[in-house]
Amino acid sequence: MYRYLLHFWLCVLLLLQPLQGIAAASDSTATAVNQERLLVLGIGFGVGYTAMLVSLNKAWYKDQERTNFHFFNDNRQWKQMDKAGHFWGAFHQSRAGIDLLRWAGVPDKKAILYGGLTGIILQTPIEIFDGFQSDYGASVGDAIANTVGSAAVVAQELAWRKVRIMPKYSFRTTRYAAERPNVLGSTQPEQMLKDYNGQTYWLSVNLGDFLKEESRYPKWLSIAVGYGAEGMVYNDPELNKARGFDARRQFYLSPDLNLTHFKGRSKVLNTTLYVLSIIKIPAPALEYNRTDGLRFHPVYF
Repeated sequence: MYRYLLHFWLCVLLLLQPLQGIAAASDSTATAVNQERLLVLGIGFGVGYTAMLVSLNKAWYKDQERTNFHFFNDNRQWKQMDKAGHFWGAFHQSRAGIDLLRWAGVPDKKAILYGGLTGIILQTPIEIFDGFQSDYGASVGDAIANTVGSAAVVAQELAWRKVRIMPKYSFRTTRYAAERPNVLGSTQPEQMLKDYNGQTYWLSVNLGDFLKEESRYPKWLSIAVGYGAEGMVYNDPELNKARGFDARRQFYLSPDLNLTHFKGRSKVLNTTLYVLSIIKIPAPALEYNRTDGLRFHPVYF
């Protein structure tokens, strides 16, 4: 379900206040826990996130029929695009959690292990809420994707003390939203949340981080591998096909910018780069899908 994207951006808004600290966390030389910062983080996050969950529960679920908690298998729906989104969201929430704890002076390994749980902690309430809905339920697949997303950032931080492979998101408008605007969105902001046909999820590899320091390879140039899908108007594959839509997976290869390479002394610049690093910059791309074979896009969003 696309609630994970709405939930993710609400969490971004929640974290906007301490983002300058997050952006500078990797450069911090703190040797002791800053109790004041840790207290501010704990109280601010606890109050803010509780208020957000209450608001989300009322806004999203209040008019829906509820039942006993149960599970729902949605693993075949939307060509698993929602699972890719859960991975992406949990990764960056855990990434922010780790950097927030670093900013507060928490020892690095503890910051990685405790902060790495952030994505799971933030995403799990969505599954609990879903578990009481009569039209669907809690998704084991979503929970697994959340866990893998959080584990992916923890693994990189433990191995390299930095993120070398960055999950990213991009979006382009499609003709499919007009087929079911109530489900896929009637405006562009809605479609960015709801239309899986226009979403692409990437793994952007910072090749320069894997090379020797003296290498002449430009450290700002990354290579991104993308996954998307198209032709999905109905979540059920059989119904979608019966209504005449051909759902197909799409795979991409594209150059990308390692935005964190451009960090400097400006906190505003570093904060902006930190936020933008979750989004794939438009660039030429090579696409493969089973219908069209190989296609080249001069600029792909």
